[in-house]
Amino acid sequence: MKDKILEKAADLFLSFGFKSITMDDIAQELGISKKTIYAHFSTKLKLVQATTFFVLDKVNQTICTVCSGNYDPITEIFTIKSMVNDQLKNEKSSPAHQLQKYYPKVFKQLKEKQFESVNVCLAENLKRGIEEGYYRSDIDIDLITKFYFGGNMWLTNHELFPPETYSLSDLKHAFLEYHFRAIATEKGLNKLFNILEK
Repeated sequence: MKDKILEKAADLFLSFGFKSITMDDIAQELGISKKTIYAHFSTKLKLVQATTFFVLDKVNQTICTVCSGNYDPITEIFTIKSMVNDQLKNEKSSPAHQLQKYYPKVFKQLKEKQFESVNVCLAENLKRGIEEGYYRSDIDIDLITKFYFGGNMWLTNHELFPPETYSLSDLKHAFLEYHFRAIATEKGLNKLFNILEK
């Protein structure tokens, strides 16, 4: 039952936002009493926190699956972006922004966990990209990893990128192109142009 609640809460929060979805909404969608939800999660905050890390675990599983595939380093990152976007429903409810605004402690914990995951995954991608000739050999892996993580976090800043002006999907696409143009060799740029043409 706990997993069913988390699955449904994740679906509703990602579709409609953390603020607008109530415990009543989740109970109604599941056809259970609110009391059943409270038996597993004593407050909405605890449910939001558990759901956030439930979704993060799913995202990390997706990233691991892609990383164990046989992709070149550039295709790997674009594939991760596409699959994670699908999982997060293209972030149409601005989950990161809502977490930061209404649940700042959960957002801070999420950011720390995300950085751990991204740091390992991207560092491996960068090393492999250098070895396979897609990325320049003189890049600073630690620095590029931090640039990448920080840049991605800024994309969800509504003051800098108002959602009525910028589509998050377009921003992520532009950010990836910017990232790869900064680190790619000629071989890497050819792969990037090939992906962008598709």
